[in-house]
Amino acid sequence: MIITETDRLIIRNWRETDRDLAYEINSDEAVMEFFPFRRNREEANIFFDRIHAMIAETGLGFFALEEKATGTTIGFCGLARVDHLEPHVAKGTLEIGWRLAARFWGKGFVTEAARALLAHAFERLGAGEIVSFAVRNNVRSTAVMERIGMHRVEGGDFYHPNVPDTHPHLKRHVLYRLTAAEWRSGR
Repeated sequence: MIITETDRLIIRNWRETDRDLAYEINSDEAVMEFFPFRRNREEANIFFDRIHAMIAETGLGFFALEEKATGTTIGFCGLARVDHLEPHVAKGTLEIGWRLAARFWGKGFVTEAARALLAHAFERLGAGEIVSFAVRNNVRSTAVMERIGMHRVEGGDFYHPNVPDTHPHLKRHVLYRLTAAEWRSGR
């Protein structure tokens, strides 16, 4: 299932042949720097199966990014409903998020994919707003948020409830938001 395309990317559901990339991303120390865990092969397969099924069932999820020029799957970018961050984010709000294999960093792929998915969310899905959040000092992710037109929510910082107390440096998150009206005016 293809969700959308950009000049350089096909944004689609995962294929069985993408399992190795899912494991690579979820076990890589650099990619997972701002997460309190790394996934082993079995855990990465469970993650893969869950996101593949979510996309097939709901049309939402963290979509595979395939580079058109090479046919290589390079990471993911997607839209998912937030259901665990109240009162910081209302239940059901759409979140945009991404993860890319480190060897593809610095080429603008995430920004390109995220812009296409914002258009998809606002134009096709009728979303009223999109949020994104990251560990406070994750400057790579917050830079993408700003490049795609999102703004940091004043007073929106929060301590992520799913980050264990054993990782206090990862608990504090910043919240970014983009409304449909802001997106339309910024186009």
